[in-house]
Amino acid sequence: MQINSKLPNVGTTIFSIMSKMANDHGAINLAQGFPDFPVSPQLIDRVHHYMKQGFNQYAPMPGVPVLRKAIADKTERCYGWRPNEDQEITVTCGAIEAINSTISALIHAGDEVIIMDPAYDAYEPIINLQGAKAIGVPLRKTDYSIDWQAVESKITDRTKMIMINSPHNPSGAIISADDLRNLEMLTSGTDIFILSDEVYEHILFDGDLHQSVLRSEELRNRSIVTSSFGKTFHATGWRMGYLVAPTGIMAEVRKVHQYNTFTIHTATQYAIADYLADASNYESVAPMYQQKRDFFLNKMASSKFKPIPAKGTYFQLMDFSAISDTGDVEFSEWMTKEIGVATIPMSVFYQDKQDNKVLRFCFAKDEETLAAAAEKLCAL
Repeated sequence: MQINSKLPNVGTTIFSIMSKMANDHGAINLAQGFPDFPVSPQLIDRVHHYMKQGFNQYAPMPGVPVLRKAIADKTERCYGWRPNEDQEITVTCGAIEAINSTISALIHAGDEVIIMDPAYDAYEPIINLQGAKAIGVPLRKTDYSIDWQAVESKITDRTKMIMINSPHNPSGAIISADDLRNLEMLTSGTDIFILSDEVYEHILFDGDLHQSVLRSEELRNRSIVTSSFGKTFHATGWRMGYLVAPTGIMAEVRKVHQYNTFTIHTATQYAIADYLADASNYESVAPMYQQKRDFFLNKMASSKFKPIPAKGTYFQLMDFSAISDTGDVEFSEWMTKEIGVATIPMSVFYQDKQDNKVLRFCFAKDEETLAAAAEKLCAL
């Protein structure tokens, strides 16, 4: 049969490729962004509790009410504004389903969506599936900050959405209050949606505060925010996320969500609602990851890799130009096979695949894992 692919230039994701290569060669996997330490026993016990209590059938399409209330409570505590738990919050199958459902609901053929380049690799294919076009705006090479003049220059009458991501995957950069003010000025008086990917909202370092678009009345009236319990509670395999958006926007997104996944694992929703009641369960995440970041940087201090500051997420960029002039994809494959450490080459996150001799390392690992990886890397 002849198949006319909707994504002719898309193959297996780099994350799957590098993780398989790590498994095949017995390498330490600092490539794919998943923790190798346990989920809270308390949280697992709550899931077990609700499964034994019989909470094993379909949950309401937007999410169970007690979880939506807990999300509203957390949002108010963190950002000083409370969304309507019935109309402005939807529980999703991870943040990726939230992003997919949002773009599917709001973006049409011929539309343009501005993304920051480099970007998480799922954004552009999802936009392309709608017959729309992703317009990349290069982040500054020095610190991966946003050049707002460059963003403004890309806005046309076809621009329907601007996507931002903070803390930023893959760079670890974060958005400032000034960035939000610039975004307000650019979008004020327009019909441009903001899709704000905030899955690492609870993983910021050195005392920085997460600048969610939900802090701004002007922005939250046009914004869709995606969040991830999988990232916050290091349970990425549970695929638990949620959306916050104004009522009118959310009504459209739910139309897609109900025919996409419809509903999310019931017992886990009740368990997370209980777990959110204690704010320390998410407020303690940043210090824990900062300790891991600092531990990894300390172990790597004697290496020839040059670290690029990470202000959030659980990823650390390293410049390897002092070690090799090989392309980053080839170098990361060589390191996996010959050195025994798997990473992600940064070029895969760029629209033009530019190669700046930078790799992304995931430090969401036990200290034993990080120390073993650093020992191998310092030998280069």
